[in-house]
Amino acid sequence: MSLIEITDRVHAAEARCGRPEGSVALVAVSKKQPDTRVEAVLEQGHRVFGENRVQEAAGKWPAFRERFGDVSLHLIGPLQTNKARQAVELFDVIEVLDRPKLATALARLAQERGESPELFVQVNTGEEPQKAGIPPQETGAFVKHCRGLDLPVKGLMCIPPAEEEPALHFALLAKLARENGLDHLSMGMSADFETAIAQGATHIRVGSAIFGERVAG
Repeated sequence: MSLIEITDRVHAAEARCGRPEGSVALVAVSKKQPDTRVEAVLEQGHRVFGENRVQEAAGKWPAFRERFGDVSLHLIGPLQTNKARQAVELFDVIEVLDRPKLATALARLAQERGESPELFVQVNTGEEPQKAGIPPQETGAFVKHCRGLDLPVKGLMCIPPAEEEPALHFALLAKLARENGLDHLSMGMSADFETAIAQGATHIRVGSAIFGERVAG
């Protein structure tokens, strides 16, 4: 695959759903990818990227931003509270708001800085014990709590269980977003992003299909 091929598939999926071209943001997941691969995608004009780890992103993106200008950087991996300050300074969007303690830390930093990255609440749609995220039935209360802290919650994010039909989880996330007045849905990865678009995704997270298999380690 390549960036061009994935972009063409995204546009085709948008058209099938009667959605305007460009209504779905393609987040190119660059975690554990060599700089040469990331640079190649930047040189093709792509500017929306996702990283899993604050430390890895901090070592990679300041230099790329100097060279390539405006980049929208999304944090899509778990965020430890002690890394919150570094995260808000580096990322434009944090998609992994998943617990009250993190919400409190982000709110304190937003007040201190006078601004905040856009935030997505991560929902554990499969209620998997090993996975981060708010249980579906607690999503409304948590979103209300975050709004009470003046946090800019823009949408919801999920990672469905690998062995289950993703469309069911995408539909659940879309329902929860509607119930809470949220317009953005980050859902769908390399294997299922077209299904996610059909269910209303506004952001899809695609890595290996653009960059190739990740480097181990």
